[in-house]
Amino acid sequence: MTRPVLDNTRARRLFLDRHLLLRPGTGPGRGADLDGVLDALGFVQVDSVNTLARAHDLILWSRRGQYRPRALEDLVARHRTAFEHWTHDASVIPMAFYPMWRLKFARDSARMEARWSEARRPGWTQELDQILRHVADRGALCSRDVGEGETRGSTGWWDWHPSKTALEFLWRSGKLAICHRQGFRKYYDLAERVIPSQLRGVTLSRDETVEWAMAAALERLGFATSGELAAFFEIVTREEAKVWCAEALAAGRIREAEIEMADGARRRSFTTEAALDQAADLPEPSGRVRLLSPFDPALRDRARAERLFGFHYRIEIFVPEAKRRYGYYVFPVMQGDRLIGRLEAKRVGEVLELRAVWPEAGLRMGRARIAGLMAELNRVRHLAGLSEVVCAEDWLRPAA
Repeated sequence: MTRPVLDNTRARRLFLDRHLLLRPGTGPGRGADLDGVLDALGFVQVDSVNTLARAHDLILWSRRGQYRPRALEDLVARHRTAFEHWTHDASVIPMAFYPMWRLKFARDSARMEARWSEARRPGWTQELDQILRHVADRGALCSRDVGEGETRGSTGWWDWHPSKTALEFLWRSGKLAICHRQGFRKYYDLAERVIPSQLRGVTLSRDETVEWAMAAALERLGFATSGELAAFFEIVTREEAKVWCAEALAAGRIREAEIEMADGARRRSFTTEAALDQAADLPEPSGRVRLLSPFDPALRDRARAERLFGFHYRIEIFVPEAKRRYGYYVFPVMQGDRLIGRLEAKRVGEVLELRAVWPEAGLRMGRARIAGLMAELNRVRHLAGLSEVVCAEDWLRPAA
């Protein structure tokens, strides 16, 4: 059967629509509406960098302009409709997905134990038991309550203080759960005191979990290779993903399509009839200039974003200052269905300081586009609780 071709414009729009970036988002950005946003995205990555706003807050605000940080805290700490755990990185995840994470708990636990066995420290098992008893007897605690934080010269969390390592191990393996945060500090409690009882009792087989993870990833991406589907939640192995795709294709539940990339090349991907039908009837994108988080779900896979949008993006936090092409923490800028440039801005006291904007090659920063950019910065300053936007004299830089 001939594979359908999805041209680049329709592919970008389908992808952005599945990421809630094609159309204006009009909900209140809290409660049930925020639960819906989180479910549609699948998860939101949590990150500590706060040059302007934390990554998870900017991701959600980009979809719901009325969103404020307290709303996500409420989902996790008060309403228990979301939980924190791991996808490709630390994330906030819909609570309804908790049963599907049991496979990840088991696999992460086995992987960590294997890694630990290479350089096992004395008393490791006792340390785990002691932490569990401490939490059971005294209630929620943070890493400061059990250890002394990271050691000098640490190369990763396996080099942390043993108690802190044990705390993270118990969280990653599902025995503990994050019950709330203070500032950005995580507090852990026994999973049975955090996760609703109706979900704790649900157990799925490996096959059921793989089926859910793959179908849910494809629903949220619109189209993807088997590797991209496996990487979405990072529950499923690449081999399991290949098997699932082959079986779903043979059963007619999914189909192959040729997706046109920004450079005109075609990439064979899996999709569904429903997604192809939707792609043929999507509205024109919003003309809003959008400031995105570097960790936005639409950009998390840097290689895919470069193929689909022709936008090369890297975070330069760990690049020595003299070698940075742009800046320490640079935000992607989107308009319509295009990534039009990148922007460096940060909070300085009560002010949002715009330091630089680098438009993409061939893009003109005319008056209307500059006005749209300034309007977006004025919107985001409200999220960050800042009083005004101040621009550096040479903020508009040569095209990237």
